[in-house]
Amino acid sequence: MRRPLMLLLPLALAACGGSTPSEDGAAPPTQAAADAIPDAAPADHAQTLEAYHWRLVDATGNGGTRIDALLDGDGAPLQLDFADSGMSVSNACNRMGANVSLDDDRLTVDQVISTMMACTDAQLTAREREIGQRLPGTHRIALTGGEPPRLTLQLDDGGVLAFEGVPTPATRYGGDGETVFLEIAPERVACNHSLIPDQRCLQTREVQYDDEGVRSPGDAAWAPLYQDIEGFTHEDGVRNVVRVQRFDVADPPADAPSQAYVLDMVVESENVGR
Repeated sequence: MRRPLMLLLPLALAACGGSTPSEDGAAPPTQAAADAIPDAAPADHAQTLEAYHWRLVDATGNGGTRIDALLDGDGAPLQLDFADSGMSVSNACNRMGANVSLDDDRLTVDQVISTMMACTDAQLTAREREIGQRLPGTHRIALTGGEPPRLTLQLDDGGVLAFEGVPTPATRYGGDGETVFLEIAPERVACNHSLIPDQRCLQTREVQYDDEGVRSPGDAAWAPLYQDIEGFTHEDGVRNVVRVQRFDVADPPADAPSQAYVLDMVVESENVGR
């Protein structure tokens, strides 16, 4: 049965573009894992793909040779995310994405498109080029349980990519979040907290944008936010507008917030001094 898996982020349209055994006759470990994939994938594969961020932990070419360009570097590993009918790729130079479809144990990836930001990091440039060339095509897929779960793609060129899953915020909090835009003041403010003396909180206010991306008048009042925003690092003297996902927290501990904020993207950033 063919199942469609919408690109996670809007992208400026710009095109990016049987395994050989080792010498002793044994398949490399990741290749052997891919060879053991059953003929039919479980019906909930699409749901599982969408429930996790998939971070690359191993990459081998035809014959088991390590793909250095995909694995080297000090930053975050290459990451795949799935939603509805698309896949996005992050932690390369640009945000990348492609339409995909799932047909039993086969994942078909259409042409990869990306944003067009210049990149001065040679390693990220090589990573982007490598993944952009290898992802398009029809690949065999395996999902295995455990902590963490594992996704293995046996590429149509004989290579194997192995990923470990990290639960998405929607998975961790048990539902989709609400999209909210927050302006964050350049300085933290004193705020009362029953467990943390001398607490200083982010000062925020909710802002609105119209359908054309123009900020609407009538901002909410400034107020302290008694928690951090996951994925956001505040820098004194810098004003930001961020897009976040706000989640309800089921049964929070005493004195813990009943909502959680997870950074989606920084919309504006301005250094206003101290």
